[in-house]
Amino acid sequence: MIRVVPVNSKKELGSFIDFPHDLYDGDPNYVPELFIAQRDLLTKHPFVKHNPIQCFLAYHNNKVVGRIAAILNNHYNEFNNANDGFFGFFDCINNHEAAAALVAEVVKWLQEKKVSKLIGPVNFSTNEPSGLLIEGFDSPPVIQMTYNYSYYASLLEDAGLKKQIDLIAYNFGDDYNDRAFHMLDRLEERLNRGGITIRKLNLKDFKNEVNKLRTVYNSAWDKNSGFVPMTDEEFNYAANDLKLIVDPRFCCVAEHNGKAIGFVLTLPDINQVLINIKRGRLFPTGLMKLLWNKRKINGIRIYALGVLEEFRKRGIEAVLYGNVIKEYKVRGFHKAEASWILENNDMMNKAIIDINGSPYKTYRLYEKAI
Repeated sequence: MIRVVPVNSKKELGSFIDFPHDLYDGDPNYVPELFIAQRDLLTKHPFVKHNPIQCFLAYHNNKVVGRIAAILNNHYNEFNNANDGFFGFFDCINNHEAAAALVAEVVKWLQEKKVSKLIGPVNFSTNEPSGLLIEGFDSPPVIQMTYNYSYYASLLEDAGLKKQIDLIAYNFGDDYNDRAFHMLDRLEERLNRGGITIRKLNLKDFKNEVNKLRTVYNSAWDKNSGFVPMTDEEFNYAANDLKLIVDPRFCCVAEHNGKAIGFVLTLPDINQVLINIKRGRLFPTGLMKLLWNKRKINGIRIYALGVLEEFRKRGIEAVLYGNVIKEYKVRGFHKAEASWILENNDMMNKAIIDINGSPYKTYRLYEKAI
């Protein structure tokens, strides 16, 4: 018999964070999240200060067999004039009864808050890791992308969830379209003549850069499915975390007459290191592995790219992508991922394909009327 209980204690929270390590034990593509980072995310992140969240654990014979979190994103509902609830942090053994029990508990919790639709998985919103992997199980996820067993889709679909939208991840290999890059160089020159310039991120002026990018971020994605603007506190929290690993050579800002109108943020794939840190523990040896192997990272993730609406359809997106991939080529890196892109974002998908990006992983958001 499956028993689902709310996570209310420090010990239960530890079990919630650690469950995936046991579930994916022996899976060569599993990347453990750092325990301390997950604990802080669930207890200290600015999001949890103004949005109710309840984590649940599923037990069978007193052994954890699944987990899930119910999330009420008040800011999302206000911004989108919606009445939706979310689920995230879903992991489960291949057992339909357990998965159905977890989803049912989330539905019950959200119904008490008068929510009419369930969407997920998101951890906590689309500003954080989102989507269920449905294609591309043959390689580890890159930084801040999700990973799961292939049977998860069946578990959720049998629990009554249906596809809302797919999210596409693109891979860039070593096959470069030199002609396309020459065209991008000419396009950038034309943009320059129109007062639009592309520059590298300036970490020495970090506070001002964050303020500029926050304005663009919260405006550039305003019509994306499922988007919710980040509060100043949330954006600053994320920025301070990313500052620890960001490489400004891979990050560019587009400006028009000195005003930021777009940017591309690229992160080194720290998952190449985390994959070897057992159970996400930095001590006693994990920290040394992290510091020592960080220099060996040879992959990147194009994490976020956006352009203000009034400056779109001028090729700025393609030029930003092109600048990152050219730097990637110069550095001799072996893997670059652009993720994720909504399947119906034709302009962005075309910009990536035009410089030889290939779709190689697909993630899915599900929904269910409740």
